[in-house]
Amino acid sequence: MIRYEWNEIPWRKLEIKTFKLQKRIYRAMQQDNIKLVHKLQRLMLASTSARILATRKVSQDNRGRKTAGIDGKIALTQRERMNLALSINLKGRSKPLRRIWIAKSGTNEKRPLGIPTIEDRAKQALLKMALEPEWEAKFEPNSYGFRPGRSGHDAIVAIHNAITKKTGYVLDADISGCFDNINHQVLLNKLATTPMKRRIIKGWLKAGVIDGEVFYTTKNGTPQGGVISPLLANVALHGLEKDTKNSLAKDLLEDFKKKTGRSSNIKAQTAISIIRYADDFVVIHENKEIIMKAKATIEKWLANIGLKLNESKTNIVHSLNSDNGQKPGFDFLGYTIRQFPDKNKRRGYKSYTKPSKQGQKEHLLTIKKILRNMIAMPQEKVIEKLNPIIKGWSNYYTPGVSSSIFRKIDHKLHKKLWQWSIRRHPDKSRAFVQFKYFRQHGNYKWRFMTHGGKFMILHSEHKIKRHIKVIGTKSPYNSDWEYWTTRLGKMPGIKPKLAKLMKMQQGRCGKCKLFLNSDNVIEIHHNDGTHGNNKYENLVLLHGHCHDIIHSKGMYDKHQISRGAV
Repeated sequence: MIRYEWNEIPWRKLEIKTFKLQKRIYRAMQQDNIKLVHKLQRLMLASTSARILATRKVSQDNRGRKTAGIDGKIALTQRERMNLALSINLKGRSKPLRRIWIAKSGTNEKRPLGIPTIEDRAKQALLKMALEPEWEAKFEPNSYGFRPGRSGHDAIVAIHNAITKKTGYVLDADISGCFDNINHQVLLNKLATTPMKRRIIKGWLKAGVIDGEVFYTTKNGTPQGGVISPLLANVALHGLEKDTKNSLAKDLLEDFKKKTGRSSNIKAQTAISIIRYADDFVVIHENKEIIMKAKATIEKWLANIGLKLNESKTNIVHSLNSDNGQKPGFDFLGYTIRQFPDKNKRRGYKSYTKPSKQGQKEHLLTIKKILRNMIAMPQEKVIEKLNPIIKGWSNYYTPGVSSSIFRKIDHKLHKKLWQWSIRRHPDKSRAFVQFKYFRQHGNYKWRFMTHGGKFMILHSEHKIKRHIKVIGTKSPYNSDWEYWTTRLGKMPGIKPKLAKLMKMQQGRCGKCKLFLNSDNVIEIHHNDGTHGNNKYENLVLLHGHCHDIIHSKGMYDKHQISRGAV
């Protein structure tokens, strides 16, 4: 019997209940209690809360929810969503995927996506909720792609940290057709899960695809477009870092002895950095011979799971100097990472992470195409279209050394906007065009702006904010709520107001500026003393003892009690 209508479901309660079960799976895996892990996963798969959340994810939250599988279903009514959630049957036969082709960014090539039916997507989301905590307890610390609480920025900062204290050679590698060529048998053996879950996953992998009206079998790969595919790809590539370091242990130790005269396996292994984001990875070491051996070792390792390196996108470069005609530095996830000589620095060089030239080119090309297609549209519509694109691109690059590039792109953007304006009024004077489309706003005399006050945001208005890399193997499932609320500003089971304040205050007490943690009593202080005023600007998190001191002294000066961190 259904207790709620879809729009009346207490989502927060369901999220908390499901997240608690995921945390138990994570802790059981950390303790290597496989029997308990499988027991808790069975509870997860049978949980009504998890089924409803899985259905919401694929029918409302995911960006690809409007892309239909072979069943043609896209939009579900509230009643259909509820019926789907309550009728999920993992034992049912998987339907073939619908193949669509999408253009690769910056190329004329296309890559295939395999779109499951909405029912299979819900099943995959449910199984992923059960498997992900188990594997989050296993995954290597320098794996950053498609994992909760991790991002491309973490990978970029990890690379920057690896080269900032030394120069070195870099193997910048890309795995050819990673999602399409993973060996099914190796993947299933690596999952080492229960027979039921193995059978379900095997059914998805072997379901086949329909391209147009032609059916093709799938002998290898985890089709891109499936909800669980990124997790399965990470499982297949798990062990790349550890196994490579183990294979090179003898060479690393010998190289470390030559440089330091000491023998330490641990320090020798930290001299090499292997950082992976999905199917892209880098290997960094000061010795080129080590890098060459690492490449050969990784090629052999990948061959065991049916993969190989894409030679056209795999290079060995030096971070500071030219090598065999190769310019120093490399591109990774849209950033250019490179070192430059600097006599004023103690080490003699400086390390920069900047937006790549290719990333800048593609961004400006996107803006150019939009302006060309919107030549007849009102100025207000152009601003509405471009502002989110400019904001999204700029926010991605704010952790890098991007200020000068932001200003350069703003200059080019202004030229494009002026050309767009002139083209609309070829018979009018320049003064007319300026008055109609540009006006003074703040410190800018030539802001692209409507008479109603709507204006184009600029790249240079986005402040540079350094990204702090996720620590080690930390995961949102490890119950460290102080860390994750400070980092993400949200956490199931933690009051949203408390989580947001933790992030705003960077995890510190508003009075003593020391860190807040679960051993402390944490209280919310109202700056103006009015408990009815619950606006965020009036609220500050404090240690319980700091809160007592404030009230004993009658301190309500918001300049004394601020959320600014030291």
